[in-house]
Amino acid sequence: MAGDFLRITEIFHSIQGESTWAGLACTFVRLTGCPLRCTWCDTEYAFHGGSKMTFAQILEEVRGHPAQLVEVTGGEPLAHPGAFPLVGMLLDEGYTVLVETSGAFDVAALDPRAHKIMDLKCPGSGETARNLWANLDHLTERDEVKFVVKDRADYEWTRQTIRERGLDARIGDGSLRALLISPVWGELDLEALAGWILEDSLPVRFQVQVHKLIWGPDTKGV
Repeated sequence: MAGDFLRITEIFHSIQGESTWAGLACTFVRLTGCPLRCTWCDTEYAFHGGSKMTFAQILEEVRGHPAQLVEVTGGEPLAHPGAFPLVGMLLDEGYTVLVETSGAFDVAALDPRAHKIMDLKCPGSGETARNLWANLDHLTERDEVKFVVKDRADYEWTRQTIRERGLDARIGDGSLRALLISPVWGELDLEALAGWILEDSLPVRFQVQVHKLIWGPDTKGV
């Protein structure tokens, strides 16, 4: 296979901090590189560097951890063509695989057995123009959409997007696993955000980043 390697920032075993899988033991495969520059990004250290690893080396290191849940993340994993066959290889080995993606890259070619956790970028990120809206057509009952909310304007954009794109109806009919609202760490009052969600009866899961509650916001490899 051509390009039988990927550049990897880190592979580590931790507690899944986000999504409907939060709280479970998980092995993370963090790819290096991302063309987006979200204003609130907490993984800028994954933009550059990393180590070149073959697929066989990546799989061997993943096997060295006990978790059966694996997340392929970044950076932006789907900016790398090799991420797609890697996901398939992990699935073939019996792992449950989550793919954390910005939503700026086409998800159609991902193995349908994977679980996509896909951002839609709110205005506060500075990257709303990168949203590839056609990706919504490729999400299934296995998949989740995440909104990272910085302020009230981001929340109102999220509410409008959920309704205009029919995402609330997809939660109702079970064709989408979950809608996630995640506040930017340290920038938005949690009680206020909870109040807005309750007032509008949005069918969303309010999440905080559990790994940051445990180890702090600046700790890498968790």
